[in-house]
Parts: sequence; structure tokens; C-alpha cells
Amino acid sequence: MTVAEEADKYGLHRVGARPSLANYLRQTWERREFVYELAKARVQKQNQQNRLGMIWVILKPTLNAIMYGVIFGILQGDKKTADFPVFVVIGVFLFEFFTSSMNGGAKSITGNQALVQSLSFPRLSLPVAQITQNLLTLMPMLIVMFLYSVILGTVPKWTWFGIIPIIAIFTVFNMGVALICARITVHVRDFTQILPLVTRMLFYTSGVLFSVDRILASWPWLVTVFDYHPLYQTLQLARAMIMDNAEYNPFGWLVIGAWAIAALVFGLIFFWKAEERYGRAN
Repeated sequence: MTVAEEADKYGLHRVGARPSLANYLRQTWERREFVYELAKARVQKQNQQNRLGMIWVILKPTLNAIMYGVIFGILQGDKKTADFPVFVVIGVFLFEFFTSSMNGGAKSITGNQALVQSLSFPRLSLPVAQITQNLLTLMPMLIVMFLYSVILGTVPKWTWFGIIPIIAIFTVFNMGVALICARITVHVRDFTQILPLVTRMLFYTSGVLFSVDRILASWPWLVTVFDYHPLYQTLQLARAMIMDNAEYNPFGWLVIGAWAIAALVFGLIFFWKAEERYGRAN
């Protein structure tokens, strides 16, 4: 009998061995309090490091919305959509959630090497904690986003509660993206240098600052492509729920739901497959 067979006979397992996916998810769920406390502690630490604290969390997307709104409002001229200021505020604030999730997820393993190499726990906990942290940060941002919408002339309505399922689905999608980026960064450390370029490209191609139907009216095939764009459809649904004159397309729910499930399932399996590598020195 080999050593491995003898160890298996007595229920002994190799240190750092990858459990089954079901056990992996169960172990992560059992550490849900750790995940939440870690996320909350990081939010508090981030606020303490900034002189303006939580105000900076709101100030950053606000300044971005003003800057991009003025520049692209002038560039688009008559082609910009109705209620353009609210249009931009919603786009910039929600895209900030995606950006922080993708970038934070990419660094969730490589940025916590001391923790990963010193303690035994499912590494999935770290990307989950990152998304939880971003979600906690998003809450005050949403309140300010609605406040800005009212100040800019939008009438409050019951459809505003539609933002809750949108954020829930968007969070699932962001989780999948974060898991994929987390593993890629472990294998390719330079991936974090490419991410800002990816983020900028997605920012300008997700309808954050422009109406696809108006700007791309001469290319109907390209408009059709945007019908299946997860970020674009998320922003469009949010605008339909909040703005007074935004067009509502129920097809968007199917698109973002399918993307969210696909991203999470693929991200989980992709991340779990490399569990044994996360504790190794690279």
C-alpha cells in the first residue's frame, strides 16, 4: 500500500489539496462572517486613509460625471439623449461599481499573499470579500445617485425600486468577472498593467456617455450588437427604472441575467481549478 493510499484510508488529505466544488462552496459559506467582517474592515480602513473619508467615495464618481458630462455633452451636440446629465450620472456611478470589482478582484489573491500563504481557508473568500466591500461602498453612492437625479429634475417613482434586482444581477456578473481576473493575475502578474486599458475601452464602448441609438444610427448592425452587451443593457435598464423619458426594453433582463449566470458559473469553475496554486510562492 502506498503512502497516499494509507493516508486516504485514515481520512488524511494533502495540505492545500483542492476539495470538490460542492465542498469548496460549503467551506466558503461557513466563512461568510469572516468575509463580511473583512470587507467591512477594509471599507473602514479605506475611509480612514483618505482625509475626506466616505465623502471621497462619492466625490470621485461625481467629479467624473461632471467632467465627462460637460465634454461629451458638447461633443455630441444635438445627438445627446434627453435628460443627459441624469443619463451620465447613472452611467458613471454604476460603471464605477464594475470597475472596482474587476480591478479589486484581479488583486484579491496576489495582493494578499501573506494571508494566503499563512492560513488555510478557501481562497474564494478573498474575491467574495472584495465584491462585498464594493457593494458596501455602492450603497451610499446609490443614495447620492438618486439625490442627484431629483436635483436634476427627475420625478421620484415606484420604478426606482427596480434598481434592487438590477444591482443584484450586476453583482453576480461582477463576481464572475472578479474570479476570472483573480486567477489570470496569479498566472500573469502583468495583467494588472493591462486592466486600466481594458477598463477605459469598456468605459467608452458600454454606452456610459452616449445613446447607442442616436450615435450609431447609421450602423444598425452595430446597434444590434449592443443589444447583447451586458454592461450596456445593465445601464439601460437602470436608466429606464430611474429616468422619466428613458426607453424600457424587457429583453435587457434576459441579457443581463444570462451573462450573470454564465460569468459566475465559468468564473467559479475557472477559479476553483487553480485553488492549489494560490498558496504557492510565485
